[in-house]
Amino acid sequence: MAIFTYENLVDPILKIVRQSVVDFADMKTGNLVLDVCCGTGAQVIEYGRRGINATGIDMNKNMLAFAEKNKSRLNMENVSFYVADATALPFDGNSFDFVSVSFALHDKPPDVRAAVVSEMKRVVKRDGALIFMDFNIPLPRNIWGVGANIVERFAGGEHYLGFKQFKESGGISKIVEEHGLVCEKAEHYRSNMVAVVKARIDIR
Repeated sequence: MAIFTYENLVDPILKIVRQSVVDFADMKTGNLVLDVCCGTGAQVIEYGRRGINATGIDMNKNMLAFAEKNKSRLNMENVSFYVADATALPFDGNSFDFVSVSFALHDKPPDVRAAVVSEMKRVVKRDGALIFMDFNIPLPRNIWGVGANIVERFAGGEHYLGFKQFKESGGISKIVEEHGLVCEKAEHYRSNMVAVVKARIDIR
């Protein structure tokens, strides 16, 4: 999906969600937060606005170039972007207070999705939390749910196949369960189209 689509369609729709995540997750000024598959960096920039030391990684250099322009325009010294693979993060274990991923798991094959979450678990601090933002499954039978299905079908190819599997498997709640995580809290936005989940590693 092109940068134009993200900047002009996806990011505006998710703006209210991105703004709400910091308070939802109980993030504090000075926290170290990693956002994987960060795309245009919209979520990372939002973290930066709130005084959080935020890092974004993505494999798409064009997306990251766009993110860097926004970082420079806003003069954010507490924000960083790197080209990196979310299935093999270039960070030590137990490094971040929070690790988030927004709308980047639903379009991936199951094995890639699992590898990304495993890496998120590895680099988050033992007392930290993972934040998942993605489509709420099942999608609501309203204009938002119908629109989501249309956009994903339009994306086609492996993207759409990943989306279909994501829906069939149960979405974020199933991912949390399969990875032995404990759901601390969950919230829904955009008339139940978007699910945001805060989960922790079960250390019992």
